Amino acid sequence: MTTIAVLAEPPVEECVPTVLPDREQSEQLTLYRAMLADVCDAIQHGEGNLLVNYRQKSAVPDGVDSKQSLKTLLNEELTEPDEVRYERQVGETYSGRVGNTLTHLLETEEKPTVAVAKPTAVFLRREHIGTAAMQLRTSEVVLGPAPGGRLTFAAFREPIDFTDAFAPPAVETVTERATGEGLDVSFLAMTPLLAEPEDLPTALSLLRARRQAGRLVPQRTAAVIEDLDISR
Repeated sequence: MTTIAVLAEPPVEECVPTVLPDREQSEQLTLYRAMLADVCDAIQHGEGNLLVNYRQKSAVPDGVDSKQSLKTLLNEELTEPDEVRYERQVGETYSGRVGNTLTHLLETEEKPTVAVAKPTAVFLRREHIGTAAMQLRTSEVVLGPAPGGRLTFAAFREPIDFTDAFAPPAVETVTERATGEGLDVSFLAMTPLLAEPEDLPTALSLLRARRQAGRLVPQRTAAVIEDLDISR
């Protein structure tokens, strides 16, 4: 079973990404909470071992308890909250924090396969996690591409040099780093992120299309978008 880390910002207004143009920060927070819960739920239903990496105290505003704020949210939202593992992020950059987490899991804890998922990867489904697990049997690295050369998901059977590995365009940078070390790379189907305002039209269009076709949608995120009357 793959251990999947989600490097999460604390779900408080001061820390969440701004995705909705011209909306209050409270609404940005409501959306982020829904997305994070949907991603973590998908990981658990995909039979991944969920590891939530929370920001260290020096990286958040005074008075914000990163770990407790995440635990409070996920205890309310997940069916198996006691199965969630929480660890502090270590590193100054995103690549550094990912690298420290995944290298520790692979080399120190000797986990057979590990991955990182973005908390804004709301279209990550259990079938993606299952497909990645199958691909990791023959490839050392499996990547989930997103528009703009970004990544929703990255899984590893062997560590790479993670220094600046997620520099844009991350899908190319990680692939170049992996193949340069003689590792095979496979890819999941491309799915959107919902991390910035430019992502909103694509995400909304796919959400509407999946609903129209009777396919699964990220339920919490879809409910928030409907409640806030987000149409573009």
